[in-house]
Amino acid sequence: MPDLTIHEYEVSPALGRHLVLDPRSLAYRRRYTGEPIHPVEWTPKVPVLNQQDLLAQGIRTSTLVEGVTDLDALGSCTANAATALVSVLHTADELAVAGLDVTDAAAAEQWAIGLYSDATHRDQWHDAAWPDQDCGSSGLGVAKALRGRGLIHQYGHATTAEELCRDLQTGPVLMGMVWHEAFFQPTGTHALLDDLPGWQDSPVAGGHEVCVTALEHVTYRPDGDLDYARTILRARNSWSTSWGDQGHFRLSLALYQALRDEIDLVQPRLDAAR
Repeated sequence: MPDLTIHEYEVSPALGRHLVLDPRSLAYRRRYTGEPIHPVEWTPKVPVLNQQDLLAQGIRTSTLVEGVTDLDALGSCTANAATALVSVLHTADELAVAGLDVTDAAAAEQWAIGLYSDATHRDQWHDAAWPDQDCGSSGLGVAKALRGRGLIHQYGHATTAEELCRDLQTGPVLMGMVWHEAFFQPTGTHALLDDLPGWQDSPVAGGHEVCVTALEHVTYRPDGDLDYARTILRARNSWSTSWGDQGHFRLSLALYQALRDEIDLVQPRLDAAR
């Protein structure tokens, strides 16, 4: 077992991400060397998923796994975010072969629950796994699960705002982040977390994984560096379209910088030659 950096958070029906950093991952980090950064958007083929209200969606965990009782929610945010991301990388037909129906939100959520189970078993830093313990997982674990299923060829890591923006030029990115209580209620059409009053003093609710799907605005300062406060990311959440802006929220690079010590960025990828 490598010398991992692990920050466990309390798992809840809405939150289930743990921060797990493997020092070997830095070998797969590409430093930013001045590559062009432009606004970009990636559209997942799956609908916005909902890791909560499973019973209302017709999802019965007792039928998915023998011996498991029906649960109305799972802390499966890592797998939900990864399901959105992988649906960008493949055609609908390729995803159907892998068992992922992008036309049905409930079916896709059931697929994400299976991926969550896979990720928890690959998180070998703890003994728990789903089923039947809703123990949460990590961005690293779910990337390994995607690779184990042959749905990606590799995954890389970013550690700076510039590296994140550079990676978004080629595809969406998984972002594991600390989630404050104030973040549960983004307001306004644009649902910008920065605008939530007093979020800095709001208690930490747990860890959460989302899929960053867009770099909506890119602004540079006169010195040529990115203007973090006015460069805006959009992320897809997994709490249904009734939350935030049709299931999405936004944050600035300045907010990313403020939370950076408890954020990890993983980009699952296909080989360029594909």
